[in-house]
Amino acid sequence: MQCQFCVNNQNNIDYKDTEVLKKYLDPYARISRKRTTGVCAKHQRKIARAVKYARHMALLPFVAS
Repeated sequence: MQCQFCVNNQNNIDYKDTEVLKKYLDPYARISRKRTTGVCAKHQRKIARAVKYARHMALLPFVAS
């Protein structure tokens, strides 16, 4: 399985793009594993950093209700 960010040459993962980031959260609002999402290690770290920053900016929830 190829990383969709590497295939599309998309290097920037924005914390303000919550619709994209929600794809990488499970129903309990936890960050999904690299094996589950299918992205490479580099982009998984960027996704995790963006999700954490979006949580602190109150764009994403810490815990699903």
